Amino acid sequence: MNKQWTDTLRGEIEDFKETIRAFDQGEIDRKAYKGVSGGLGSYAQRDVSKHMLRLRLPGGRLTLERLKFLTEVVEREQVGRMKLTTCETIQLHDLSANQVPALMAEAVGCEIYTKGGGGDNPRNVMASPLSGVQPGETFDVIPYAETVTKYLLSICRDIRMPRKLKIAFCNGVDDCVHSAFRDMGFLAQPDGTFALRIAGGLGAARPSMGVLVEEHVNPREVLYYVRAMVDTFCAHGNYENRARARTRYMQDTLGPNGLKEAFLKNVAARKAEGGLELKDLEAPASIARDNSGTVDHPRAIPQKQVGMYAVKYHPVGGLLPVEKPRQLYELLKDIPGAEIRLAPNETLYIINLTAAEAEKVIAATSDSAATEFEHSVACIGAATCQQGVRDSQSVLQTVVKAVQEAGIPDGALPKICISGCPSSCAAHQAGAMGFQGGVKLVDKKPQPAFKMFLNGTDQLGQARFGQEVGTVLEADLSALLVELGQAAASAGQRWERWSADHAAERDAIIAKYV
Repeated sequence: MNKQWTDTLRGEIEDFKETIRAFDQGEIDRKAYKGVSGGLGSYAQRDVSKHMLRLRLPGGRLTLERLKFLTEVVEREQVGRMKLTTCETIQLHDLSANQVPALMAEAVGCEIYTKGGGGDNPRNVMASPLSGVQPGETFDVIPYAETVTKYLLSICRDIRMPRKLKIAFCNGVDDCVHSAFRDMGFLAQPDGTFALRIAGGLGAARPSMGVLVEEHVNPREVLYYVRAMVDTFCAHGNYENRARARTRYMQDTLGPNGLKEAFLKNVAARKAEGGLELKDLEAPASIARDNSGTVDHPRAIPQKQVGMYAVKYHPVGGLLPVEKPRQLYELLKDIPGAEIRLAPNETLYIINLTAAEAEKVIAATSDSAATEFEHSVACIGAATCQQGVRDSQSVLQTVVKAVQEAGIPDGALPKICISGCPSSCAAHQAGAMGFQGGVKLVDKKPQPAFKMFLNGTDQLGQARFGQEVGTVLEADLSALLVELGQAAASAGQRWERWSADHAAERDAIIAKYV
């Protein structure tokens, strides 16, 4: 971003110091504070003396410069908790009112802009985490995610949208970034163009797949389509009812065909105006390395660059240990081209490693989740989040321990997705098994519980939302999962096969709990 923009941001942060001070002193209420703080990527936690700061990372790129910043901040400020999010960002938790604006300003120095990290803004632009190094990809989409980020930040002060806007770029290998149901989802095509779907989204009400509006978007014209989506949302979004102020509701008010027509009309208008066509984007530099070795480990992923590897690291629950940034920085700081990519499933990928380097990173991340079930996703939960209903993090730790103690073999249970409330922060509707925090009446008394969803998938070309099958008490969740895992293990099958072949047995087990 240019100096004028960053100077303006620094001025906003300076003004924010008074806002957060007033909130900390009880002079303004939660609602008024949230309306200001969200736009700068921070929210008060359930304990109002503590705050969260969201570090937006376009395309999930945690470069060495940004990793160094994170390392120094965590150590100097004694940050107690970090959370990897499903939008490829990192959240710093339990910060004081004095720490938040100071860290916002410091982050600008390594091109981490918290501006627009929350509130009614364009959110972190996502990209396939292994883009640029993944075998079979159509092309590298990271440059487009970064370019769109800069553009949206440049206009975010001049627009007022009804709600947030989430954009994702998929490189054509898998769709973990959920381009099929984002507000805007760009999918790389074999001919070098993008297929574009718009107005998709999750949520308790009206989860929607995106509407296919263009099958061959010229990558040079991406910004015209992004601006047209902002125009369409501002013209047809619901400014009166926040519950219906997401792009997916435009499918109701305009109809899918009407939405497509309105959107493409705005695209044409922006193209006629001109000025947004992209020039040649900077290609990643090729790095000559000694790549003659090999490594055989389940978390070592061969890159498309021969002899190079990415290492997968998933801290359970997406809770990144506070000592990990330092450990990784010391390993990576002298490795040309090495960087970390955040994935939307709360996983880190350390990329551009030789076999010898990969072995060292594997050793340093030995605390990684080991089974498919341990790779489950959970939001930060009600113990921290103001909006939360159930403590999804605590629940995940409990069920992981129960499954481990029961000796359930890897694969007998799928990765599950646990959202602590209807906001779908863990994308529970897109999981093979998902849970949404709520309550259940037992003897006319509300008890902690979760709605259960089955058979969702984000598989490329086959995306579908899971079906709600009932509500299970939180106290029964471990027993339910253990019984399902034992049944699949007894049949000698992985969850996907067993669930399809033994649907009646599966449903009978679930019926005992819901």
